[in-house]
Amino acid sequence: MAPRRISSDVVLLPSLGRPASDFDSLAISLTMAGFICHPVEPRRTWEPAPSLAEIADHVAAYLDSLGIVRAHIIGHAFGNRLARMVAARHPGRVDALVLLACGGYVEMDEAIAASLLACFDTALDSSAHLDHVRRAFFAPGNDAAVWATGWMGEVAAYQRAAVRATRRADWWDATAGRVLVIQAMQDVIAVPENGRRYDADHPEVTLVEIEGAGHAMLPEQPERIASEVLQFLNVAR
Repeated sequence: MAPRRISSDVVLLPSLGRPASDFDSLAISLTMAGFICHPVEPRRTWEPAPSLAEIADHVAAYLDSLGIVRAHIIGHAFGNRLARMVAARHPGRVDALVLLACGGYVEMDEAIAASLLACFDTALDSSAHLDHVRRAFFAPGNDAAVWATGWMGEVAAYQRAAVRATRRADWWDATAGRVLVIQAMQDVIAVPENGRRYDADHPEVTLVEIEGAGHAMLPEQPERIASEVLQFLNVAR
């Protein structure tokens, strides 16, 4: 029997209440390397609020609409939970998982959680808003202004409801044949212990910890992340 061809399709699942354009830089690097990128823009509204499983099924339906049987799944932050739920519910569709900011087990500090929610508060003036974005998402010294916009409160609300409606056991231990976890050492939302726990329990996981980045990660260390992702995915081809 001939070996199964590994997919060149890459599905990109963004962070909580954030647009798929957060992946633009990484998508360019992947496309230049011969991969076909499919950034998944979150639905702006979803009534009634879905479970994480329903959002994962929506991703699988999106693959169906494109005629894609299998793909690599890259999830950032909230997208990392969603990526694992896709793997849990549709394991035959996933060639490899890449989890950026692998959180969901070790909780963040309450003050950070408050700043995270404040990022979606449209009543804040721009300076106060950016202070919360900086505190929750960026490593000290990095420019938070690159994420001054793009915050979708209604999307974040149904995504948070989906997480609350879903048992962590339904997605936390989900893997694929190969898994890359990239964890930022200055991440105060998905603190590094999350990735270490997941790595310790799953031998198929490769854990890479990077300095100089927080939860935003993608705009903070784009070259390093692209390098690690490409090195990992190219092994499969």
